Amino acid sequence: MTNPPPLTSVQLADDIARQLSQLTQLLAQSPPHEAAQILGKVLDYDEGLLGRVTDLVATGSRFAQDNSQRGILHPEVWLALGRAANELDSVGEDLNEHTGTIKQLTTPTTPSTSPTARPAGSAMVVRRHR
Repeated sequence: MTNPPPLTSVQLADDIARQLSQLTQLLAQSPPHEAAQILGKVLDYDEGLLGRVTDLVATGSRFAQDNSQRGILHPEVWLALGRAANELDSVGEDLNEHTGTIKQLTTPTTPSTSPTARPAGSAMVVRRHR
């Protein structure tokens, strides 16, 4: 059995985007304990998807910086990628403090193991205006 040819970087990016779409669909259809497992893996800032995407955008920012300084890209491209990397990093840090809570939901509860005081639902939504 022969190995398939290695993916090019563009093919890899396309494949990852396709897999992310599949993961999104699975998350939407998963029972709560499985959805919590998926989110726990995605939001784990050290080993999960969000941290890896942040690293990817930061690397893109360094690429844009180099090419902006050479006059190949407009400086706005570099600034936008840098801002995106910083925002992703900030969001990742904010979510990291809640990842443990999400991971606690990975075990389905039974009536005998359910906590005595369940958190109350909240209608509060905080929106950031830019």
